[in-house]
Amino acid sequence: MISRAYTTCRYGQMHYRIAGTAGECAPVVLLHQNPSSSFEYEPLIAALAADRLVVAFDTPGYGMSDAPPASPGMAGYAAAFSDALDALEVEGVLAGQVDLYGFHTGSLLACELAIARPDRVRAVSLTGIPMYDADALASRLADAENYPALDEEGTVVRDLTAGLWAYVVGKRDPRVPLEKAALNFADKARAMDRFTWAYRGVWSWDFARLEQVAQPALLLQPAEDLMHLSLKAAARLPSCRVVELTDLDRDIFDIAPERIADELRDFLDCL
Repeated sequence: MISRAYTTCRYGQMHYRIAGTAGECAPVVLLHQNPSSSFEYEPLIAALAADRLVVAFDTPGYGMSDAPPASPGMAGYAAAFSDALDALEVEGVLAGQVDLYGFHTGSLLACELAIARPDRVRAVSLTGIPMYDADALASRLADAENYPALDEEGTVVRDLTAGLWAYVVGKRDPRVPLEKAALNFADKARAMDRFTWAYRGVWSWDFARLEQVAQPALLLQPAEDLMHLSLKAAARLPSCRVVELTDLDRDIFDIAPERIADELRDFLDCL
């Protein structure tokens, strides 16, 4: 059973989902994409928790975690996760070294946390590293920094939610039921005025920092739009195993959680 709880970090309360039992396997900490929350990981949490402890944080300002006063960048978000790891150790919830898994935005958060906390992070698994070229990153950063503020007429929200519905629901894998896709949409729409905060950190991140990830790494890569960028980024990691899931594209946690869990086990349990 998946439970929900709070711990503390420099920005206030951090919400997390937790399942499984601590044992011989290192606990796994999951870091989600933007603008989702740990809700997106519920099927994967259930699959992984069969033989280990699993904790999935909500990034500050997303899901049910308190927000920082402004976008703190990848280093700031990672520092909050570092705080939470220490707080959970004091609380007796999460002790010793952990393995990380990050998806899209979470892939950069996982790398940044691994760099900051080699004492706590044993290994890193990633999916979808968004390493665009310099021009594309600059353009995306400008769009994120100039995203319009909420307005009384609701135009910004209507445009945001219309785009989200078209992508999350309209373009979903046909195996995802409409009801689940609608919940995924609601999870992403929750951020509203903080929608672009984590994106600002993503598009301004120095991807040369990939070369500072000293832990063993896994790229678990479906055939999504980011695939070629992600494979190129993985080559910059000092020690990275690559597994291509060419028969999968998107919505991987809804349609193939057991398979993702098994691939993670194959990597993590051999370390």
